[in-house]
Amino acid sequence: MSETEFVVVFTTVDSLEKAESLASTCVEQQLVAWVQIDGAITSVYRREGRVETSVEYRLGLKTSVSMVDSFSSLVEELHTYDVPEIIVLPIVSGSEKYVSWMRDSLSI
Repeated sequence: MSETEFVVVFTTVDSLEKAESLASTCVEQQLVAWVQIDGAITSVYRREGRVETSVEYRLGLKTSVSMVDSFSSLVEELHTYDVPEIIVLPIVSGSEKYVSWMRDSLSI
């Protein structure tokens, strides 16, 4: 497996329904192989000069480097936030069976 072949992408949304919808859409379109939804989490951040707190759901999406741009475009299109979180972390190693399954699950 190449060091940069696969990644985990993180994003957050403000409801479980939105998390499930985004996850399903991404898997159906074969932009990601697997999505895990964490939540509810508490996020603390600065917005418009104020510190705010909100409940969010975090999605960890497993995909290939080649799918990141398409995935990011879809998130920006469907997301309700002005600036959605899209953080990409490399998967530097994984079991060959899992990596093979990921390849088969994506439209690459």
